[in-house]
Amino acid sequence: MSDFVTFDLTDRIATLTMDDGKANAFGLEMIAALCDGLDRAAAEASAVVITGRPGVLCAGFDLKIIRGNDDVAKLAMRTAGVEALLQTYMHPLPIIFACPGHAVAAGALLLLTGDVRIGTRGDYKIGLNEVGIGLSLPEFGLSLARDRLDPRVITQAILGARLYDAEEAAEVGYLDQAADAGVVMEIAQQTARDMLELDAQAFASTKQRLRQPTVDRIRASLAA
Repeated sequence: MSDFVTFDLTDRIATLTMDDGKANAFGLEMIAALCDGLDRAAAEASAVVITGRPGVLCAGFDLKIIRGNDDVAKLAMRTAGVEALLQTYMHPLPIIFACPGHAVAAGALLLLTGDVRIGTRGDYKIGLNEVGIGLSLPEFGLSLARDRLDPRVITQAILGARLYDAEEAAEVGYLDQAADAGVVMEIAQQTARDMLELDAQAFASTKQRLRQPTVDRIRASLAA
């Protein structure tokens, strides 16, 4: 499909694999490729599994752009990134993440948009580390965190820039389950197969109503 995201369709399940050969930075090309894959899945599939390259789902927005001097590039990446997160969060199909390792900053936000998230045990980190690297988490990030994380950990997760391993991430809400590397994709694919049994129209409409208030809050913050 592209040099950044591959698309496989098997038994009504679309598997999108993010792989830029590096850290899977959430730059414009990766964002566009992911959105294209989600569009194709909506037209051709009944469930979606999203994964990354060995050891990493996504390392966040491209820091070269964030810390650079090109304000136009910064705005373009941020705008595209928000739209990609909202597209994933509100996608009408079940979205299952098979997280193969690290997922930090925008990578952690991407996990928060999924319906079921399976993470890999090991020496990997998941979390919103923006404050720890001198960045302020914008409202779209705060809103997704409030929606999906255990309220008891919001302060440590955001203000403390806490990074978690997969077991801890499952406890606080970044993941739903931690598993050994060899079975993460197997579990994700089985979860997708199980979700094919749900009524598709009921799933999509209920998901929209469940999450629309968060989207409205994010849209209002962007307009402001």
